[in-house]
Amino acid sequence: MTEDDVTTIQLKKSVVKELKSLRRYPRETYNETISNLIKLAKESRDHRQYDEFLHRVQQAKMRELWDSAEDEAWEHA
Repeated sequence: MTEDDVTTIQLKKSVVKELKSLRRYPRETYNETISNLIKLAKESRDHRQYDEFLHRVQQAKMRELWDSAEDEAWEHA
């Protein structure tokens, strides 16, 4: 890395403590730890988007099943 590729950020001591607890191995750098967190956040976002897609696809069928006359009769029993 060159000097232009690096920046300095300020973190609260409590955040640094949490980062230390998330390290996979003792000498893992904060850069590596944060990069792993970013990767996990992106994977989580992608998973949520997939879940939302499935939900939209299934909505019509769920409406068809749930809005049946049998269900209406059951609710009023």
